Amino acid sequence: MGVINVTPDSFSDGGKFHNSHHAIIQAQELIKQGADIIDIGGESTRPGADAVNPDEEIKRVIPVIKELRNKNPNITISIDTSKPLVMKAAITAGANFINDVHALQNKDCLNIVAKSHLPVCLMHKLGQPKTMQQHAKYSNVLTHVMDFFHQRVDNCLSAGIKRENIILDPGIGFGKTLEHNLTLLRNIKQLKSLGFPILIGVSRKSMIGEILNADVSERLYGSLAVAQFAYTNGAEYIRVHDVKATADVLKITQTLLS
Repeated sequence: MGVINVTPDSFSDGGKFHNSHHAIIQAQELIKQGADIIDIGGESTRPGADAVNPDEEIKRVIPVIKELRNKNPNITISIDTSKPLVMKAAITAGANFINDVHALQNKDCLNIVAKSHLPVCLMHKLGQPKTMQQHAKYSNVLTHVMDFFHQRVDNCLSAGIKRENIILDPGIGFGKTLEHNLTLLRNIKQLKSLGFPILIGVSRKSMIGEILNADVSERLYGSLAVAQFAYTNGAEYIRVHDVKATADVLKITQTLLS
Protein backbone atom coordinates (compact mmCIF):
# COMPACT_ATOMS: atom_id res chain seq x y z
CA MET A 1 0.00 0.00 0.00
CA GLY A 2 1.61 3.24 -1.21
CA VAL A 3 0.83 6.43 0.73
CA ILE A 4 -0.33 9.67 -0.89
CA ASN A 5 -0.99 12.43 1.63
CA VAL A 6 -2.84 15.30 -0.05
CA THR A 7 -2.15 17.46 2.99
CA PRO A 8 0.05 20.38 4.00
CA ASP A 9 0.94 18.92 7.41
CA SER A 10 1.50 15.14 7.35
CA PHE A 11 4.59 14.19 9.36
CA SER A 12 6.65 12.78 6.49
CA ASP A 13 5.50 14.16 3.14
CA GLY A 14 3.17 16.97 4.21
CA GLY A 15 2.98 19.65 1.51
CA LYS A 16 4.82 17.62 -1.14
CA PHE A 17 1.62 16.39 -2.80
CA HIS A 18 -0.90 18.94 -1.54
CA ASN A 19 -1.39 19.99 -5.17
CA SER A 20 -3.61 17.38 -6.85
CA HIS A 21 -1.45 17.36 -10.00
CA HIS A 22 1.65 16.47 -7.97
CA ALA A 23 -0.32 13.87 -6.01
CA ILE A 24 -1.42 12.13 -9.21
CA ILE A 25 2.12 12.11 -10.61
CA GLN A 26 3.39 10.57 -7.35
CA ALA A 27 0.60 7.98 -7.31
CA GLN A 28 1.45 6.95 -10.88
CA GLU A 29 5.07 6.59 -9.86
CA LEU A 30 4.19 4.41 -6.85
CA ILE A 31 2.12 2.14 -9.11
CA LYS A 32 5.13 1.74 -11.42
CA GLN A 33 7.26 0.91 -8.38
CA GLY A 34 4.97 -1.94 -7.40
CA ALA A 35 2.17 -0.57 -5.21
CA ASP A 36 -0.94 -2.78 -5.26
CA ILE A 37 -3.00 -0.18 -3.39
CA ILE A 38 -2.78 3.62 -3.41
CA ASP A 39 -3.94 5.05 -0.09
CA ILE A 40 -5.12 8.66 -0.47
CA GLY A 41 -5.69 10.86 2.57
CA GLY A 42 -6.73 14.49 2.91
CA GLU A 43 -6.31 14.89 6.68
CA SER A 44 -3.15 14.34 8.67
CA THR A 45 -3.50 11.89 11.56
CA ARG A 46 0.00 12.48 12.93
CA PRO A 47 0.26 13.14 16.68
CA GLY A 48 -0.79 16.73 17.37
CA ALA A 49 -2.59 17.23 14.05
CA ASP A 50 -5.62 19.51 13.81
CA ALA A 51 -8.90 18.21 12.40
CA VAL A 52 -9.97 19.15 8.85
CA ASN A 53 -13.58 19.87 7.91
CA PRO A 54 -15.26 17.47 5.43
CA ASP A 55 -15.57 20.05 2.64
CA GLU A 56 -11.85 20.77 2.69
CA GLU A 57 -11.00 17.07 2.83
CA ILE A 58 -13.28 16.38 -0.17
CA LYS A 59 -11.70 19.26 -2.07
CA ARG A 60 -8.27 17.72 -1.50
CA VAL A 61 -8.90 14.06 -2.30
CA ILE A 62 -11.74 13.75 -4.84
CA PRO A 63 -9.92 15.25 -7.87
CA VAL A 64 -7.00 12.89 -7.19
CA ILE A 65 -9.23 9.82 -6.89
CA LYS A 66 -11.19 10.69 -10.05
CA GLU A 67 -8.13 11.23 -12.23
CA LEU A 68 -6.25 8.28 -10.81
CA ARG A 69 -9.25 6.02 -11.46
CA ASN A 70 -9.44 7.40 -15.01
CA LYS A 71 -5.79 6.66 -15.67
CA ASN A 72 -5.71 3.30 -13.85
CA PRO A 73 -9.03 1.43 -14.13
CA ASN A 74 -7.72 -1.67 -12.33
CA ILE A 75 -5.71 -0.24 -9.43
CA THR A 76 -7.07 -0.46 -5.89
CA ILE A 77 -7.63 3.07 -4.58
CA SER A 78 -8.00 3.39 -0.82
CA ILE A 79 -9.57 6.41 0.86
CA ASP A 80 -8.02 7.17 4.23
CA THR A 81 -10.86 8.92 6.06
CA SER A 82 -13.20 8.67 9.03
CA LYS A 83 -15.84 11.09 7.77
CA PRO A 84 -19.05 9.76 6.18
CA LEU A 85 -19.36 12.60 3.64
CA VAL A 86 -15.78 12.11 2.48
CA MET A 87 -16.16 8.33 2.42
CA LYS A 88 -19.31 8.48 0.32
CA ALA A 89 -17.85 11.02 -2.11
CA ALA A 90 -14.66 8.98 -2.48
CA ILE A 91 -16.55 5.77 -3.25
CA THR A 92 -18.60 7.63 -5.88
CA ALA A 93 -15.36 9.01 -7.37
CA GLY A 94 -13.83 5.55 -7.70
CA ALA A 95 -12.27 4.51 -4.39
CA ASN A 96 -12.66 0.77 -3.84
CA PHE A 97 -11.01 0.25 -0.44
CA ILE A 98 -11.76 2.01 2.87
CA ASN A 99 -9.06 2.77 5.44
CA ASP A 100 -10.59 4.17 8.63
CA VAL A 101 -8.38 5.08 11.59
CA HIS A 102 -11.55 5.25 13.72
CA ALA A 103 -12.52 1.67 12.78
CA LEU A 104 -16.04 2.64 11.61
CA GLN A 105 -17.09 3.83 15.06
CA ASN A 106 -19.17 6.47 13.28
CA LYS A 107 -22.47 4.68 12.53
CA ASP A 108 -22.92 6.54 9.24
CA CYS A 109 -19.51 5.28 8.09
CA LEU A 110 -20.45 1.77 9.20
CA ASN A 111 -23.60 1.86 7.07
CA ILE A 112 -21.83 3.37 4.05
CA VAL A 113 -19.23 0.60 4.04
CA ALA A 114 -21.87 -2.10 4.55
CA LYS A 115 -23.82 -0.85 1.51
CA SER A 116 -20.66 -0.47 -0.60
CA HIS A 117 -19.50 -4.12 -0.17
CA LEU A 118 -15.91 -2.83 -0.28
CA PRO A 119 -12.92 -4.04 1.76
CA VAL A 120 -12.32 -2.00 4.91
CA CYS A 121 -9.34 -1.66 7.22
CA LEU A 122 -10.24 -1.11 10.88
CA MET A 123 -7.46 0.59 12.83
CA HIS A 124 -7.02 0.81 16.59
CA LYS A 125 -6.35 4.29 17.93
CA LEU A 126 -6.47 5.69 21.44
CA GLY A 127 -8.12 9.12 21.52
CA GLN A 128 -7.79 11.83 18.86
CA PRO A 129 -4.64 12.72 16.89
CA LYS A 130 -4.36 16.10 18.64
CA THR A 131 -3.86 14.53 22.08
CA MET A 132 -3.49 10.75 21.61
CA GLN A 133 0.18 10.57 22.64
CA GLN A 134 -0.61 12.29 25.95
CA HIS A 135 -2.84 9.42 27.11
CA ALA A 136 -0.96 6.33 25.93
CA LYS A 137 -1.61 4.09 28.93
CA TYR A 138 -2.75 0.44 28.95
CA SER A 139 -2.71 -2.32 31.53
CA ASN A 140 -1.96 -4.69 28.63
CA VAL A 141 -1.78 -3.15 25.16
CA LEU A 142 -2.14 -6.44 23.27
CA THR A 143 -5.23 -7.50 25.22
CA HIS A 144 -6.72 -4.03 24.86
CA VAL A 145 -6.22 -3.96 21.07
CA MET A 146 -7.56 -7.49 20.62
CA ASP A 147 -10.65 -6.74 22.74
CA PHE A 148 -11.22 -3.58 20.69
CA PHE A 149 -11.04 -5.58 17.46
CA HIS A 150 -13.47 -8.21 18.75
CA GLN A 151 -16.00 -5.48 19.48
CA ARG A 152 -15.50 -3.62 16.20
CA VAL A 153 -15.68 -6.81 14.12
CA ASP A 154 -18.93 -7.83 15.85
CA ASN A 155 -20.42 -4.41 15.04
CA CYS A 156 -19.29 -4.65 11.43
CA LEU A 157 -20.71 -8.13 10.95
CA SER A 158 -23.99 -7.08 12.55
CA ALA A 159 -24.19 -4.15 10.13
CA GLY A 160 -23.85 -6.50 7.16
CA ILE A 161 -20.15 -6.15 6.33
CA LYS A 162 -18.81 -9.45 5.04
CA ARG A 163 -16.14 -11.15 7.12
CA GLU A 164 -13.86 -11.50 4.08
CA ASN A 165 -13.91 -7.71 3.59
CA ILE A 166 -12.39 -6.90 7.00
CA ILE A 167 -8.69 -6.09 7.56
CA LEU A 168 -7.21 -5.14 10.95
CA ASP A 169 -4.49 -2.57 11.70
CA PRO A 170 -3.12 -2.34 15.28
CA GLY A 171 -2.36 1.35 14.71
CA ILE A 172 1.37 1.58 15.36
CA GLY A 173 2.10 5.05 16.77
CA PHE A 174 -1.52 5.98 17.39
CA GLY A 175 -1.76 6.59 21.13
CA LYS A 176 1.11 4.21 21.89
CA THR A 177 4.61 4.43 23.32
CA LEU A 178 7.64 2.74 21.77
CA GLU A 179 7.19 -0.27 24.07
CA HIS A 180 3.50 -0.56 23.14
CA ASN A 181 4.43 -0.50 19.45
CA LEU A 182 7.13 -3.13 19.90
CA THR A 183 4.74 -5.39 21.83
CA LEU A 184 2.16 -5.25 19.04
CA LEU A 185 4.73 -5.88 16.31
CA ARG A 186 6.18 -8.83 18.22
CA ASN A 187 2.67 -10.28 18.48
CA ILE A 188 1.45 -10.04 14.87
CA LYS A 189 0.82 -13.79 14.92
CA GLN A 190 -1.39 -13.35 17.99
CA LEU A 191 -3.31 -10.58 16.20
CA LYS A 192 -3.72 -12.92 13.22
CA SER A 193 -5.37 -15.46 15.52
CA LEU A 194 -8.46 -13.23 15.33
CA GLY A 195 -8.91 -14.60 11.83
CA PHE A 196 -8.39 -11.49 9.69
CA PRO A 197 -5.61 -10.12 7.47
CA ILE A 198 -3.30 -7.69 9.27
CA LEU A 199 -2.13 -4.34 7.92
CA ILE A 200 1.01 -2.76 9.36
CA GLY A 201 1.92 0.88 8.83
CA VAL A 202 5.25 1.87 10.38
CA SER A 203 6.92 3.66 7.46
CA ARG A 204 9.16 6.52 8.71
CA LYS A 205 7.29 6.68 12.04
CA SER A 206 8.68 8.06 15.29
CA MET A 207 9.30 4.62 16.81
CA ILE A 208 12.00 4.10 14.17
CA GLY A 209 13.38 7.54 14.98
CA GLU A 210 13.47 6.64 18.68
CA ILE A 211 15.32 3.37 18.12
CA LEU A 212 17.84 4.80 15.63
CA ASN A 213 17.94 8.41 16.87
CA ALA A 214 17.12 9.36 13.28
CA ASP A 215 15.23 12.22 11.65
CA VAL A 216 12.26 11.43 9.35
CA SER A 217 14.50 11.71 6.29
CA GLU A 218 16.84 9.02 7.68
CA ARG A 219 14.34 6.28 8.53
CA LEU A 220 14.23 4.29 5.28
CA TYR A 221 16.39 1.35 6.39
CA GLY A 222 14.60 1.10 9.71
CA SER A 223 11.27 1.13 7.87
CA LEU A 224 12.46 -1.67 5.60
CA ALA A 225 13.55 -3.76 8.58
CA VAL A 226 10.11 -3.46 10.17
CA ALA A 227 8.36 -4.18 6.86
CA GLN A 228 10.36 -7.38 6.44
CA PHE A 229 9.73 -8.40 10.07
CA ALA A 230 6.00 -7.76 9.70
CA TYR A 231 5.82 -9.72 6.46
CA THR A 232 7.71 -12.73 7.84
CA ASN A 233 5.35 -12.74 10.84
CA GLY A 234 2.28 -12.89 8.64
CA ALA A 235 1.18 -9.31 7.88
CA GLU A 236 -0.62 -9.29 4.51
CA TYR A 237 -0.65 -5.52 3.95
CA ILE A 238 2.32 -3.17 4.41
CA ARG A 239 1.55 0.57 4.21
CA VAL A 240 4.64 2.54 3.11
CA HIS A 241 5.97 5.75 1.59
CA ASP A 242 8.98 4.06 -0.08
CA VAL A 243 7.30 1.55 -2.38
CA LYS A 244 10.20 0.50 -4.63
CA ALA A 245 12.61 -0.22 -1.77
CA THR A 246 9.97 -2.08 0.21
CA ALA A 247 8.76 -4.09 -2.79
CA ASP A 248 12.34 -5.18 -3.53
CA VAL A 249 12.99 -6.27 0.06
CA LEU A 250 9.73 -8.22 0.24
CA LYS A 251 10.25 -9.88 -3.14
CA ILE A 252 13.69 -11.14 -2.10
CA THR A 253 12.31 -12.24 1.29
CA GLN A 254 9.43 -14.07 -0.37
CA THR A 255 11.81 -15.81 -2.78
CA LEU A 256 14.11 -16.93 0.03
CA LEU A 257 11.21 -18.27 2.07
CA SER A 258 9.55 -20.15 -0.81
